[in-house]
Amino acid sequence: MLNNASIMAVLPAKDIDRAKAFYRDKLGIEPSESMEEGTVMYTCGQGTRFLLYQTDNAGTAKNTQMGWETADLEGEMAELRGRGVVFEDYDFPGLKTDNGVATADWGKAAWFLDSEGNIINIAQRS
Repeated sequence: MLNNASIMAVLPAKDIDRAKAFYRDKLGIEPSESMEEGTVMYTCGQGTRFLLYQTDNAGTAKNTQMGWETADLEGEMAELRGRGVVFEDYDFPGLKTDNGVATADWGKAAWFLDSEGNIINIAQRS
């Protein structure tokens, strides 16, 4: 049943106005709809969506919370860096980045933090 249902990411924000400014100014994404106070919806490619909602729990997860797939990782990174996005560098067993990019058999990926401390990913498949 759920395998045919749409899916969306849900991200916490301590300050919804700060988060909206980040997604607008740094990522170039405008909300597609406002819902109840402290909640906003975004629509991206192919009808995918994510929801931002205000909560004090934002920034507490230590894992990737949402990601985009792209055909041009380096191009996306250059544009985002030009808007002030800072990419994370990792050196863990099984994950090492070089200039913000991790490479694997399946492709490559990069991570950054949004204004609320959520870990966001962009990836390109080989």
